[in-house]
Amino acid sequence: MFKTFIATAAILALGTGAALAHVTLQVKEAPVGSTYKAILQVPHGCEGKPTTAVRVQIPEGVIAVKPQPKAGWTIEKVKGAYAKSYDYYGTPTSEGVKELIWSGGSLADDEYDEFALRVFLTPDLKAGETLHFPVVQECPGGLTERWIEIPAPGQSSDDLEMPAPGLKLLEKVSGH
Repeated sequence: MFKTFIATAAILALGTGAALAHVTLQVKEAPVGSTYKAILQVPHGCEGKPTTAVRVQIPEGVIAVKPQPKAGWTIEKVKGAYAKSYDYYGTPTSEGVKELIWSGGSLADDEYDEFALRVFLTPDLKAGETLHFPVVQECPGGLTERWIEIPAPGQSSDDLEMPAPGLKLLEKVSGH
């Protein structure tokens, strides 16, 4: 029985280690129609090399994107048209940041860091669904870690090797 317990504990530890190796969102739930601070947790580099760029694709329905500056990194805001116009506190908004790129820094493979952005989750998003923020880590020598897989219906992020960080959308909170 003790051997079974040790084997089960080892399997659980390996599974937990793999989950910790993914780029994830620190806060995994937020209500639609609200401001959300997305904190992307980057736990390692690529095959022993440091991370030198972090690219985040902004999903449709997420607007008013403002990245948090990081010392030693530059930020590029790639802008474009949205699929439709959104109401942002009474102002029609039909274009904005579609991708953020932090680059020029160096996050060693054996270090951890966070990359933050503030966004508005439009009321058009559907509560109960999961919104994904695909992330690509770039490292020297053309190495990349592509956290871009989105689960198919009936699938979980746990079923994927390189899942995109996911945010579960909650019902809109009434009031201010």
